[in-house]
Amino acid sequence: MAAVDLVVVGAGWSGLAAIKTYREVHPDSQVLLLEAADSIGGVWAKHRLYSGLKTNNMLGTYEFSDFPMDEETFGVQAGQHIPGDMVQRYMEEYAKHFGFSQLIRVRHQVESAKKNLDGTWQLTVLHDSKSKTLDTKKLIVATGITSQAYLPTFMGQESFDAPIFHCRDLRQHESQILQTGQRVTVFGGTKSAWDAAYACATSGMKVDWVIRESGHGPIWMAPPYVTPLKKWLEKLVTTRFLTWFSPCIWGSADGFPRVRSFLHGTWLGRKIVDAFWSVLADDVIQLNGYDKHPETKKLKPWVSPFWIASSLSILNYPTDFFDLVRDGTIQVHVADINSLSAHTVHLSTGDSLSTTALICSTGWRCTPNLKFLPEGLDRELGFPWSSDPLNAQMVKAADEEILSRFPRLQSPPCPNPKYHPLNDEAEAAVPHPFRLARFMVPLSCLKDRSLAFMGITMTINTTLVAQTQALWIAAYFGGQYTPTATEHCPPALRAGLDSKSENNDELDLAWETALHTEFGRYRYPAGFGRRNPDFVFDAIPYVDLMLRDLGLNPERKNGLLAQCLQPYGVEDYKGLIDEWKANLPAH
Repeated sequence: MAAVDLVVVGAGWSGLAAIKTYREVHPDSQVLLLEAADSIGGVWAKHRLYSGLKTNNMLGTYEFSDFPMDEETFGVQAGQHIPGDMVQRYMEEYAKHFGFSQLIRVRHQVESAKKNLDGTWQLTVLHDSKSKTLDTKKLIVATGITSQAYLPTFMGQESFDAPIFHCRDLRQHESQILQTGQRVTVFGGTKSAWDAAYACATSGMKVDWVIRESGHGPIWMAPPYVTPLKKWLEKLVTTRFLTWFSPCIWGSADGFPRVRSFLHGTWLGRKIVDAFWSVLADDVIQLNGYDKHPETKKLKPWVSPFWIASSLSILNYPTDFFDLVRDGTIQVHVADINSLSAHTVHLSTGDSLSTTALICSTGWRCTPNLKFLPEGLDRELGFPWSSDPLNAQMVKAADEEILSRFPRLQSPPCPNPKYHPLNDEAEAAVPHPFRLARFMVPLSCLKDRSLAFMGITMTINTTLVAQTQALWIAAYFGGQYTPTATEHCPPALRAGLDSKSENNDELDLAWETALHTEFGRYRYPAGFGRRNPDFVFDAIPYVDLMLRDLGLNPERKNGLLAQCLQPYGVEDYKGLIDEWKANLPAH
């Protein structure tokens, strides 16, 4: 393979947005997109799409601004959750429409990325069992954090004599496993566990669903329409007025710092915020009827929705999921798995479950699926499993600053006294979160302008965040934008760090990165905030922050009332790249 200007690794939402945007901003560049799987799509690649799998999103919220998912082409009606195969088809059509299908190489797995002395990268790529090298000036890693499934090992599994697999691989097993009259075990409390349990139950099986007693409990599953006003949940989280009720360290980027200061910095404001989250939680509990049946009560979440993030999910099933629980088709067990024996799962409660398979919804490894070289580069890149590249004194000061600004975060939910991590990698039990400026760029690589990450951010506004990150990175790589902090390192900390030789701008950016990355640990302890940015109501302020970086107006609606009360959608950001290009200084 010859040298190229840019390689994008991973052909999910982020990867597709990255290559399309980069070509539009830098039309003369030579680019490639490498994907390890047989098809593009990432989470929605063909090999991961089992029967009946749908998105949490309904038509209009899971698409790019410049390529609407129209009803005629894709057969999805307004108010319908989008089938997984239609998402994959949309991605294929997107690549064709913008003319970069020929630049995608499937079945090309990037095994390693070696940083050269001049800041460029040498990739080792495996294709058809042959290893080759590829040199690139710039690299975007868009594999996200759901590319490497974690499958636990169980005592006695060698004698289980039945399939054990991650829910990601259900498609490969469904013809064998989904058999009427059989009994299957699903392990885990995440949305993918709900999906697997539903798929099995509606195929005529009996399901034993095991949710760890020593884990985080069942996730929040909301109906598509919530609150007494029956508002579309996906639109609630992008309505500015409602985003104000979520404390957010970058929240002032939305242009309403005084409102946020009142809500989170005063006693009365915090009472109002608590009332909002209480109403939201109670509404979901009442709509789902958790307390009306002893079996559905087992699925009632253990913590307030205030403390969770993108694990907030939506009941996107064509029939009532809870009917399957009430009639015993799905039997819920809140217990740990002690061991396995022949076709049997043994629980900590003493129960033994006869089963034809064990489907595990047990999370993902936090490491990317490629190795960075030379050895030791992981720390410089700010990866969570390495030692922290940020100064410990700075991190401690950032923690104190976060809790000072947001007193509500000083009282986190009581942890499960029986909790223990299923696995260090899957459970995000890591020394620190990803240390990336704007959640995209390692501080050590800022001057190189040669490496960026996409998809590290977990949010239900996937496409909106992906297309904005793609433009930010394209501008940064091209030198049209230099990352600049909006926060300033406190003078006392600056003096204590003895940083006379350090550039003040660099120190400010390190301080801001400490604030942004540490924030998730306190804001979303019931999510993945200890490892990576994980948020729900904070996506629009994050998009605002990136747009302000690029000199673009984040206010995409006409009039103050519309700005505050109308939900934002991908349609509000149509033509963003042309808008940015028009603002560039003439040469």
